Order: sequence, then structure tokens, then C-alpha cells
Amino acid sequence: MSSASVGVGERARNRKLEIPLGKRTRLYRFLEILPGALSYLAVMMLFVLSWVSPFLGAVYLLIVIAVTLVKAVAVAFRTIQGYKVVKRAEKVDWGKRLEDLEDPHAAYERLREREEKSYGWAEHVQNLRLLATVEGRSEPKPQDVYHAVIMTAYNEGLETLVPSVEAVRETTFPNERIIFVLAYEERGGAEMEARAQELKRKFGRTFRDFLLVKHPDGLRGEIVGKGPNLTYAGERLSEYVRKQRIRPENVVVTSLDSDNRMSPKYLDYVAYEFLVRPDRQHYSYQPVSLFMNNIWDAPAPMRVVAISNSFFNVISTMRPHLLRNFASHSQPLAALEGMGYWSRRTIVEDGHQYWRSLFYFEGQYEVVPIRVPIYQDAVIAETLGATLKAQFIQLRRWDYGASDVAYVGVRLFSKERKMAFLPLFAKFMRLLDGHVTLAIMAPIVAFGGWVPMLLNLSSRGNVAWNLPNVVGWIQALAMIGTIVTVVISLQMLPPRPETGKKPRKIMMVIQWVLMPVIAIVYQSAAAFYAQTRLMLGKYMEKFDVTKKVVKK
Repeated sequence: MSSASVGVGERARNRKLEIPLGKRTRLYRFLEILPGALSYLAVMMLFVLSWVSPFLGAVYLLIVIAVTLVKAVAVAFRTIQGYKVVKRAEKVDWGKRLEDLEDPHAAYERLREREEKSYGWAEHVQNLRLLATVEGRSEPKPQDVYHAVIMTAYNEGLETLVPSVEAVRETTFPNERIIFVLAYEERGGAEMEARAQELKRKFGRTFRDFLLVKHPDGLRGEIVGKGPNLTYAGERLSEYVRKQRIRPENVVVTSLDSDNRMSPKYLDYVAYEFLVRPDRQHYSYQPVSLFMNNIWDAPAPMRVVAISNSFFNVISTMRPHLLRNFASHSQPLAALEGMGYWSRRTIVEDGHQYWRSLFYFEGQYEVVPIRVPIYQDAVIAETLGATLKAQFIQLRRWDYGASDVAYVGVRLFSKERKMAFLPLFAKFMRLLDGHVTLAIMAPIVAFGGWVPMLLNLSSRGNVAWNLPNVVGWIQALAMIGTIVTVVISLQMLPPRPETGKKPRKIMMVIQWVLMPVIAIVYQSAAAFYAQTRLMLGKYMEKFDVTKKVVKK
């Protein structure tokens, strides 16, 4: 259903999915304050307990450090596991597996006795068996599936935009069933308009169609952000699909940022996972975001941030039950139409889309991991100072996902809740814990060992005086995770460009000495910034675009 055909009841339901603008209820404000309050309280508790008793302070600190150690070991294991899975998934001929779904019965008879060690082979044969046994099967076949790619743009140059469009063109999925939508902002001005027209001239005949959708500036009820742009483009896409007599149920929409370059196998992989699920409208599809496009050009601090975030995404793909939408993701058009596309009221529309979809489908919604990459840029601006600032702005925007704590909490404790309480409560607690941990862990681990001692200088010889040494040993053990990250990061690096002054691989190892400082300045400080804004009701309602600078 397009925006024009959505009924009154459906529109009322979609309004309930939206984040409130203006004054919040008391419960909503309490839940907005909660993440920041817990983060500040967790840090203050170390000082208070250490002042009351150095032993209590030491116990509290050691509990926090022990949790960090356990997580570091888990990170090391998941990183190795995830890296291997991504490499195996990239070797699969997803186009061939997609072809097998045209006639699953014949494919099953041909392949059921074959034994292969390729990624997901047993699951593929099982999928063929299940599809072959469905009597009167009316499911769409691969030839019925269309991909719509919506790439958002604001003021990026052609040196950023062209490679991203070319990456879509070079996928193994047939271009004649790809609808490319360039969703650009009116506020980008005449230069952005000229770039859009140039892209249309260059790629107009490459895909089934190349649509230009200019998002008007200043529409009512919208923040300045990516979500409104995506939604406006989604509505135009729905109108186009119906005019072309294409079934929205068979269209999968992928949202891309302007610097995103998808794996050649991504669209085939998504189409395959889409087709093998009978309730396919209740799923979205999440690739592995790797910030590696320009990793050799980025300054050392930004390389550490980019590689760390890449590994977080690799780890996340190994935990499907905890996976949520991030950055680029794919979702069926019919599902997007039903829920009113993306939110127009948040600067974290990607992560928020998970909760929006979960509540729209009343809990019957999951994110399917697509274990091939979509490559993105590390942060680079014109100068080192501007780059350091831009990185902080980007991370504080991501950390504003803490605003979803209130969004989820009010629905958890609502009498109108249409999901089981305990599963939703578990999701709520993981969401809350994730944001609090993000804020507190780095400063407590870095400096916490000295707090009990400094608050008890007159009590030499007690447990507080030995605590820094104990914490140091535990931190050394926790370095296992960093060592694994360094080793695997060297294997994941793209080829080093020959032109220009580039860091050598030895610098890619040495740069990790910056990790403690980066964890505090970027991970912790950005999280505290976002949570403090929420506590004070100083809402972040403008999407600060991370400027894309391409080094020549």
C-alpha cells in the first residue's frame, strides 16, 4: 500500500510507532533520564564505596573488571569465529543457490546426496527439501524478486557517489531487476542537483530504472535527518512500483549511505534468504558493515575506531538473536509501506528501525544476518583537527540510540502491550545495559584501580594499596582480545595503495597503543554526551552529516 492508499486505521497505528515530539509523559521522561542516571551512578558508586570502605570499593571495582575480562575473552572468540564465517560466506556462489530455488524439487533431487563443506550447504539442501514439499506452492520465484536500492545523499562529491553506484552495478544480481533510487536533499543546493543529474546521465540505462527523488526541505513533523529523506524516497518508490505493475511483496529495499559499497554477492544473498522464509515480510536483512574503504588514508586514531567498529559488526553477525539494524540494511517494501517506512523523528533511524518493526509486527520480527560486507568510509575531514571532531560527532550520533530506551520502555510497561512481557523485558534490559556499559567501562577500567587508594591515603597496607597492581594484571589478561583484533585486522585490510604517503603495516600494529585513550575520548565521552543530552531534555534533532573527503 502506498502512502496515498493507507487506511485511517493503519495511519493511526503508524502514529503510535512514532517518537513523540515536544512534551513527553512523565514515564517517557523518566526512561529518557534512566541511561544517563545509571551511568553517572555507576561511576559515583566507585567513589562512594571506596570512601565508606576501601574493601567495598575494591570488590565493586573487581566485579566490573571481571566482567570486562569475560567480555574480552568472548570478543576474542567471536572475532575469530565471525571472521572465518564472513570469509566462507563470501566464497559461496549465492547466484547459483538462488537459481536452485526456481525449481526446488529438481534441485533437491540433484543435490541431496552431494556433500560439500561450503558455508551453509546443509541448510541450503534442507531449504530445497522444505520448498519442494510445499504443495501448491505459490511463493515468488527468484525471477519475480526485485531489488530497490535507496542511496541517500546530501552534499557528497561524485568521487564518493560514483563508486557506490558502480558497486551496485557490479553485483551478480541482474541489473534489469534493480531499481536504483538516489534520494538527495533539496538543502544540498544547486551543486547536489547537478551531481544528481550527472549520475542520472551516467547510470540511467544501467538498471531497470534510475530514479531521482529530491527531498524537500522543512516538511512539517520532520527532523533534519536521514530518516525523512529515506521515507520520502520510499513513498515515491511505492508509487513507481505500482505504476510498473510490480508487486510490492516481491520488492526488497536496501538503504545505502553515499559511501557504501556492497559486496558483489550481497543482493543475491539477500534474495536467497528472502525467498526461503515463508513469513518473509517479518524479517529484515543485515550485512556486515566494515569501515575499510579508505582505511589507509585515515589518521591512526580514526583507523583504530574504524577497525574496532568493524569488528563489533563482525561479532554481532555471530549473535543473530541480539542482532539489530545498523547503517545499511534491507527490508521488504510491503512491510515498509505498512509501518510508514522509517521514522522521521530520530537521527538514529537505522537502529530505531529494529524497534519500530518489532512493535509493528507485535514481536514477530527478526533480523537475518547477511554475512558478506558492505564497505564504508572511515572518518576523514580536511585537517586532522576537523577529522578528530567529525569522529566524535559521528559517534555521539550513534550513541544517541540511548533514546530508544524510553521508546521501548513505555511500550514494555503499557497496558496496550501486544508482546509477551518477559522477552520484551529481556530486550529492554540488554538495550539499557549496552548503553550504560558503553559509557562507564573505559574510565572505570583505566582509572578505577587508583580510586580506593587515593581516598584512603592514611591507611597504608590495606587492600586499596595493592589494587592498582591487581587491576594491572587483569588488564594484561584482557589484552588477549586486543591482540586477536590486531592479528585479524591485518588480514582484513584492503591492499595498500601504491600512490601517496601511506602508513605501513607496522603502523597498523603500533596504532593500537592509542586504544585506551580512544576508548575514553570517543567511546565513553560520546556515550556520556548523548545520555546527558537526553537527561536534560536537550534532544538531538539534527543529523550532523559526516563529511566525506576522498584523498587524491
